[in-house]
Amino acid sequence: MLSFNIPPVDLRLSEAIEQKIDNLNKPKGSLGRLETLARQICLVQQTLSPTLSHPCHLLLGGDHGIEQEGVSVSPREVTWQQMVNFTHGGGGVNMFCRQHGFELHIVDMGVDHDLSAVEGIEHYKIAPGTANFLHGPAMSEEQYWQAIETGAALVDRCAEKGCNIICIGEMGIANTSPSSIWMSLFGKIPINECIGAGAGLNDEGINHKQRILQKAVERYLQESMTISFKEEQEKTRYTIRYFGGFEMVGAIGAMLCAAERQMLVMVDGFIMTACMLAASHLYPNVLDYAIFGHCGDESGHQRMLSLMNAQPLLHLGLRLGEGTGALCAYPIIESAVRMINEMNNFDHANITKYF
Repeated sequence: MLSFNIPPVDLRLSEAIEQKIDNLNKPKGSLGRLETLARQICLVQQTLSPTLSHPCHLLLGGDHGIEQEGVSVSPREVTWQQMVNFTHGGGGVNMFCRQHGFELHIVDMGVDHDLSAVEGIEHYKIAPGTANFLHGPAMSEEQYWQAIETGAALVDRCAEKGCNIICIGEMGIANTSPSSIWMSLFGKIPINECIGAGAGLNDEGINHKQRILQKAVERYLQESMTISFKEEQEKTRYTIRYFGGFEMVGAIGAMLCAAERQMLVMVDGFIMTACMLAASHLYPNVLDYAIFGHCGDESGHQRMLSLMNAQPLLHLGLRLGEGTGALCAYPIIESAVRMINEMNNFDHANITKYF
């Protein structure tokens, strides 16, 4: 079983970072969110001169047994079809990775289709989709650890290439369902307040989804009452594996490994925010390393972000997934780094410091 050592960021550089930012030739605080972002990056990297190197994007794919209950408007086969499409460079994630210089890794964590002959896909399939959590846990404990370890190994490989900022996206029909349940259970929010349209459900579809997920949660609560958990983290792991997809648990492993390595972790939309929420219930300090790229239109996303006191950089109305919202935010992260490294200060620019 893999464990992680994720300390909080060391704050001893805080005063020096503050002084450097305040001495840049600009009114104090005038670059707003760029300044707070630069502070965070400096603290994560423990330097006054931060860098962004070899950015990588992990696109993790997996299918969900709960899809069989009609909780998504998109059919199951869209998962593998999109995975193949990504290898041809035709997805939204491909476009943004090209635009911002990210190395893209397309990873089969548990797609319900034989993709072994598809060039461009990294093959780590745990099983052809999870079990239907309406009737019991989505995955076994062994499968949970396999997904965690795979996500961590993927980050290790990126780090070996010099990567210090990782972005994670997903492809998995029906994965808003486990995300909504994690939001409900970890945030102590009624499930009906956590469910949205996903890929485009109408009102009738949303009501059906709510009934199915409520029934699944009730079964989980009954079953979990019969288990004697030794510690809170063990209960959290049980909740994660009861509902999560292989691509989602893989993302959690990637997030935790990246934080342990003091890398920046870019967080995308509703599903990846749910993964970070779950990760933070395992290791709360992981949030020190997280940069939340985007708040989407999925019902409850802003509320879930608020559970972590997260301030997303963008609100563009995106709901594609794949990590596209986070990728769109990358130029802002880059601007924060350029600001602290490249702007002149009052002394060198011979400008009177008036505050």
